[in-house]
Amino acid sequence: MESKIAIKDLHFSYTPQEEILKGINLEFDNRSTAIIGQNGAGKTTFVKLLKGLLKPTKGNIIVNGIDTKESTVANLASYIGLVFQNPNDQIFKNKVIDEVMFGPLNIGQDNEKAKKISIESLEMVGLKDKIDANPYDLTLSERKLISIASIIAMDTDVIIFDEPTIAQDYTGKEKVKEIINNLKGKGKLVITIIHDMDFVAENFERTLVFNQGKVLFDGDTREVFSHDEELKKAYLELPHVTQLCKKLGYKEVFLTVKEFIDYKQNTKGR
Repeated sequence: MESKIAIKDLHFSYTPQEEILKGINLEFDNRSTAIIGQNGAGKTTFVKLLKGLLKPTKGNIIVNGIDTKESTVANLASYIGLVFQNPNDQIFKNKVIDEVMFGPLNIGQDNEKAKKISIESLEMVGLKDKIDANPYDLTLSERKLISIASIIAMDTDVIIFDEPTIAQDYTGKEKVKEIINNLKGKGKLVITIIHDMDFVAENFERTLVFNQGKVLFDGDTREVFSHDEELKKAYLELPHVTQLCKKLGYKEVFLTVKEFIDYKQNTKGR
């Protein structure tokens, strides 16, 4: 698979006394990727480095052939988009359409194209009918979807979600899942930082486990969740259905309820 992002011997420190990231080597291809780990493991810092908001203390991050050390955030904005955890940190316009159009206009799209793609993005997140609303008259869940639409509208090859399921009820989570699958279908690299293990199991092909500034595991999501003892030491839980099936004595790693039901139906009578 073609590498979209390459990380080589990445180190980062906010202060000389404490190193946050310690010699990370990774490559990202088209596989949707979840980054998990306890608070303080370095996940958010890592994503800020990918976006160019921070620069490596040592090592390199190559995004689409560009070294982030030698690029501005503005230059990277047309290639890599970040949806903030809290939409209130991202939204600043008083009209939904203006909010969504802001990013496309700032990376050079003309007004007509920016409006067209912004309306399509709002349709994707299910908020086309809120086009003229003030974002702050909407619910937190809807504001989260607006912030997602504003990044989708920039049509970047890479989209990073910071805790996409926070403030979402079941319907909201299903909508976010639909959006992620839509983006994957368009060949986008979707990356998330997330604490929701069930959502990881259902939606992400690859999982990275960060622990104390290093990558503890990197692999197929099913394979990563097979390391239950090591994950427990990193203060991480397995998805709920995986935990339940393990307690019931199954050796297989089930990631979703549907997987388990299909397995039981296929093995009936054997």
